[in-house]
Amino acid sequence: MIALVRIALSRPYTFVVLALLLLIIGPLAALRTPTDIFPDIRIPVIGVVWNYTGLPPDQMSGRIITPFQRALTTTVNDIEHIVANSYNGFGIVKIFFQPNVDIRTANAQVTAISQTLIKQMPPGATPPDPPTPSSVLSTRITAAAPES
Repeated sequence: MIALVRIALSRPYTFVVLALLLLIIGPLAALRTPTDIFPDIRIPVIGVVWNYTGLPPDQMSGRIITPFQRALTTTVNDIEHIVANSYNGFGIVKIFFQPNVDIRTANAQVTAISQTLIKQMPPGATPPDPPTPSSVLSTRITAAAPES
């Protein structure tokens, strides 16, 4: 360490030039380094939420979610996989598509099959609102359980 101090005292201009180079190269390197805090993630997913107040999870799965999944697999193109969860009063279906899918076409197909299946759903089920096309979107379908 003492040797470095001796060299710095004997050659001050060398260390001044090195300090200036660090001051110039440092910000340039920081500006040119690609950093992305929020990367552009384009995973084509459509989420459909089925609401039916008062319906337990097992009936939600059997009466609404499973028929919807079957219809999706036969009518919607480029599905990679489907994830579905049933809860008390609502069920969530996430449809993951192939990376090269046109999400607007997929959205139209999912909306169309949702509208078609409404006729086979329990009484009181309502069709979804037309969702806006994006890489991740949500469709909400609601209904009320009949009074016993």
